[in-house]
Formats: sequence, C-alpha cells, structure tokens
Amino acid sequence: MIKFLDLQKINEQYQQELKEAVGRVIDSGWYLLGKELQNFEQNLSQYIGVKHAIGVANGLDALRLIFKAYIEMGVMQVGDEVIVPANTYIASILAISDNRLNPVLVEPNIETYNLDISLIERCITPRTKAIMVVHLYGQICWSDELELLAKKYNLKIIEDNAQAIGANLPQPPAKAGQAFPRREEKNSEGVTQSHTLTKKTGALGDAAGFSFYPGKNLGALGDAGAVTTNDDLLADTVRALGNYGSKQKYVNEYKGLNSRLDELQAAILNVKLKYIDVENQRRRESAAYYCEHIKNEKITLPVDNHRLTTYDLRLDSSHVWHLFVIRCDERERLQQFLMDNGVQTLIHYPIPPHKQTAYKELNDLSFPITEKIHSEVLSLPMSPVMSDKEIERVVEVINSFN
Repeated sequence: MIKFLDLQKINEQYQQELKEAVGRVIDSGWYLLGKELQNFEQNLSQYIGVKHAIGVANGLDALRLIFKAYIEMGVMQVGDEVIVPANTYIASILAISDNRLNPVLVEPNIETYNLDISLIERCITPRTKAIMVVHLYGQICWSDELELLAKKYNLKIIEDNAQAIGANLPQPPAKAGQAFPRREEKNSEGVTQSHTLTKKTGALGDAAGFSFYPGKNLGALGDAGAVTTNDDLLADTVRALGNYGSKQKYVNEYKGLNSRLDELQAAILNVKLKYIDVENQRRRESAAYYCEHIKNEKITLPVDNHRLTTYDLRLDSSHVWHLFVIRCDERERLQQFLMDNGVQTLIHYPIPPHKQTAYKELNDLSFPITEKIHSEVLSLPMSPVMSDKEIERVVEVINSFN
C-alpha cells in the first residue's frame, strides 16, 4: 500500500537529532517559555523574513489570536467583517466567528482553488476591516491588485499560511521594463550564484498564522502553531493574549487564552526547520512528475497544459505542494479504484464550510464554484519521502482508470 502520508518515515530521517532535542528538553527541567521556544521563534522569524514570530498552541489559535489582538488594539470591533475564501478548511472561518466578527465568503478561482481576488471589491462594505488569504494546498494567493485594494480601503491582510511554509513570491522590478531584482551569494563550493529576490508567505501581509500539525510540510509531533508579523504592537499583544493576557506574571492586561508552544515541540520544529527547503523541493519534483505523466481525460490536474509547457514546475518556488489535488466527476469510484490498487488517498475537503451544521446561518448561501470543487477533489499521495517507484505507480494506476 502506498500511504497517503508516511509520517513515521518522514521523521525517521532526523530520528537521532529529534531524540537529542527531546532529551535536551527533558534534561533541562524547563518545559514552557524557555530557550527552545526563543531559538525557534528567532529561527522562524529569520527564515520567513519578519521581525516577530510568536509560538502558539496550534494553527487555529494563531489566527484567533491575530483577530483578538486587533480587537484589543482597536483596529477591529465586534460585528466587523472579514473577507475570506469560501473554499478553505473551516479553521479559517472559525477564527473569524470565534472573535464575533462576520466572515464574508468569496468564491475561489477554479484554476488555482485560491480566493478569486477579482471578486473582492464588490464585497467590501463600511464594516469590512480585513481580507484573509489562504495559501491553499501550498500555493501562494497574492497579487498587486490585492495590495492595492487593501491600501484603497485601509484593510488588514491576514495570511492563513497553514499549508504553504517556504513558498516564495518573486519581488517585482522597481520600474516597469526592468528585470526582476536578484542577489548574488556563494554556495558551499565557493561558486557565486544569482537568485531572484523573493518574499516568503508569512511575510506578505500584516500578519500570518501557521500550523505545524504533524501532517504539514513543517510538522511537529503534536499540535503547534505560530504567528508572524512586522507589527511590534501586534506581536506584543498576541504574545500576551496567548499567555493568559499577561506580559508580567500574575499581572493580566487582557482577558487572554492559554495558547503557548511548549519547549518539546519548539525543539522538534527547530530540527525540522533546517530541512524544509529540501523537502519542499522534493515535493515540487513529485508534483512535476504527476503533472507531466498523468494522462487521463477523466482527471483535471492542478496545473493546466499552458503552464506545463511554459515553465518547469520544479523551479516554481511559489508552490510547496502541501497537497496534490486533482478533480474527477467520478471521485468516489476513482478513490475506490485507487485503494483497490494499493494507493491511499484523502479528500480535502468533502463539505464546504458554508454547508456545515456549525454554520447553519450560511447553509442557504450558494457558492457553485466552491461546491463543485468540494464535490470533485481528491488528494493523491504527496510527501518528501515518496520514492520514484511509488510516484510512478500512482501515475500508472490513475492512467488505467476508465
């Protein structure tokens, strides 16, 4: 059986380092708010390219705390609106409603599955205070138009970066007609190499929430998350809110939460962060093979033929392929066929948020593109430890489906 995601095999690669990290924490006698967390926050902020990274208990809390902090800061108030993609995992929307803000759902682009930025402006009202973009499945959701809208209407942009750590957005030329800016650096052999300047997800908006759930590209061995931002006041407020609303022990400025990244998970993440770029690149190589070799008219690939013929997916760092999601009109039959032939798959996600019982007030809304996506998507095995043979076998099975 080809597993959808072999977490044991992923972590076996770094087993000795992980054991040493865990042992170091156990021996220290310090298990919360210590040096391991400080080191991870510093390393994460440097990797993302932001001033602040705050470790929290999980990805949902990361987003919840961002909104809660903005309310404490007076940037938002109860009843304000946040634009959010209709096609997303429910956590994106839970973070909004949990703070008694109102989610305004917007359809995705059927080609990218990400928020259709061209539809945002018509949904903006005087109560709109923010846009949440979700870099779904590992692909950047960003554009100049998005930045212009945020500036025009004085809106915060919050990134749900649970699935796209390590994705890069090329930085535009300073003037029209100029080439993309580049930097030069020497590699380990002393050879000078030139790279296009980029900006990572998590550093694009005003704040970002990360999830380090075990199945993510950067996964802990339990629940974990983080907030990143360049806003000093927001960072201080988020950090206090996640620590019972306290900056000083037993002095509580806010009605806060208990949402802290513990020393064990911080130490584990510090080990795995070193390898994230290598693992993401392996995912790109696997995705490229899938896209280039799956030839079945019943299957809609996540990349169209035009993109396949215009550039090499292996070199596209704007996608980290957290998930490789295809679409099929006969999804259930395809999934059973794959299982019968030794290929495990999952559905991300079978029920759109606006059709969930938790959001009864949204059940009557119609989002046909979102509903089509949720009824057709199927996620193929994707991980940095899949062998070439396994990837080839998945392709072989899919191509034999009729």
